[in-house]
Amino acid sequence: MYKVLIVDDQYGIRVLLKEVLINEGYDVHQASNGVEALKVMEEEDPDLLLLDMKIPGMDGIDILKERKKRHLARHMIIIIMTAYGELNVMQEAKELGAAACLTKPFDINKVRDKINTLLASSST
Repeated sequence: MYKVLIVDDQYGIRVLLKEVLINEGYDVHQASNGVEALKVMEEEDPDLLLLDMKIPGMDGIDILKERKKRHLARHMIIIIMTAYGELNVMQEAKELGAAACLTKPFDINKVRDKINTLLASSST
């Protein structure tokens, strides 16, 4: 069973994603901030990270940099989520290991399909 970590400061988004991914058979964890996210990465070693880029305090880029510095969840697939089409942020996230980017608001079916595809291709 794949472990998925959802990091978003918006409770409603975390709940929606968690419900959909649990129905897909994933072991879902969530965090509302960077400190929680890094703790879950350390304790659970997730297979996939859904990461919002705009989080108060430690933003998505900071979380990715800290993850790399601490050598956490090295095999983890990273999908960033942003409501802002900031190309420089998306590029920096890709340089820090992001495999895909989703723009908010997103189509939940497309999110589910992207996660299923990325996890299926990682196990081959």
